[in-house]
Amino acid sequence: MRSFYHFMMSYRGKKKPDEESKLADWMFQDHNFPRHSDNYDEISEYLEWNSPFTNAISVFDSLWEIYVIKEKD
Repeated sequence: MRSFYHFMMSYRGKKKPDEESKLADWMFQDHNFPRHSDNYDEISEYLEWNSPFTNAISVFDSLWEIYVIKEKD
C-alpha cells in the first residue's frame, strides 16, 4: 500500500494546473509534509496548520476518498 503522498504524485506537473495538481505540487515542495503517512487525521491536521491555498482541505478530502478506494482495498 502506498502512502497518500505517493498516491498524490500521480497528480503532479500538469501543464494547466487544477486544484488537485496544485496540492500535489505543493506537497512535493514541502519537505515537512508527512510523506510516509496513510493516516487521515495526521495529514488533515498538517494541512489545517499549513494549508497552501483556501480550499486545500476540501480538495484533500475529495482526494482522500479516491485514495481509500484505490489503495486501501
